[in-house]
Amino acid sequence: MQLDLNLLAALDALLDEGSVAGAAERLHVTAPAMSRSLGRIRRTTGDQILVRTGRTMTPTPYAIAVREQVHELLQQVRGVLAPSRELDLTTLERTFTLRWHDSLVALGGPALLAEVREQAPGVRLRFIAESSIDTPELHRGEVDLEANANRPARSDVHGEFLAETGHVIVVRQGHPLARARAVTPAQYAEAEHIAISRRGRFDNALDGALAQLGLTRRVVATAPTEAAGLEFVRASGLLVTVPESTTRSTAADLGLVLLPLPFELPAAPVYLSWHQRYDTDPAHAWLRNLARTALTEAAASGGS
Repeated sequence: MQLDLNLLAALDALLDEGSVAGAAERLHVTAPAMSRSLGRIRRTTGDQILVRTGRTMTPTPYAIAVREQVHELLQQVRGVLAPSRELDLTTLERTFTLRWHDSLVALGGPALLAEVREQAPGVRLRFIAESSIDTPELHRGEVDLEANANRPARSDVHGEFLAETGHVIVVRQGHPLARARAVTPAQYAEAEHIAISRRGRFDNALDGALAQLGLTRRVVATAPTEAAGLEFVRASGLLVTVPESTTRSTAADLGLVLLPLPFELPAAPVYLSWHQRYDTDPAHAWLRNLARTALTEAAASGGS
């Protein structure tokens, strides 16, 4: 049997995208050409690979079973055929797109940029805001690195746990809770809150923890970023509950008061995530290492 490596690339794209049109766009071929490739794959494997269910295509059990193996084989083939190149940072010219949580940009972004500019002057960093909905840019390769509290759900996206931090209450100077020796859960629940949510959600894990104590809180507003939430707190009698390491420095600069949370709440994790297509990319690996160092050191110091 004669093997066509182009079919391996087509099969990988079809299994990843779940559609002929999506696979064609990824490989920069026409939809009819991709349909012909799917036909050849079906004849070669004796399996339908993708079957239509309504308006979408569903992978067959065989396709699901070989998905990871196909991707690994393609990566190995590319590694064998691609010429080895040593990374020369002094001549590297590349723009990396990073979608980080806003507090992590403030926490680790300056240190990362300083290292990048010192080591590779031709490299540019594009930090973009998180979306209010889950977006596929990381999967598509349009975003190089994500940093947030979310462990990736997709098997083709790698997520590295970097750090975790506990939560604190932040209030303005003169707030009644700032004068209390110790905030009780009841006092916490009775206060007026602002929630941080890029999706505009009024409830989160805090409400579940309070419910276990038989308490509820009143959230009067939401803010899309921690920086905006802290400004609301500074100008009002509201309180906000945020991860300590990503907020301590900014809160201190604004003259705000940090108080311990009076009940248990799981720590907020920090994950660095990227698509597996970049695993063996020397420039991407270099940037990942710098980002890892910047974020872990900043989290350990609490942003001070």
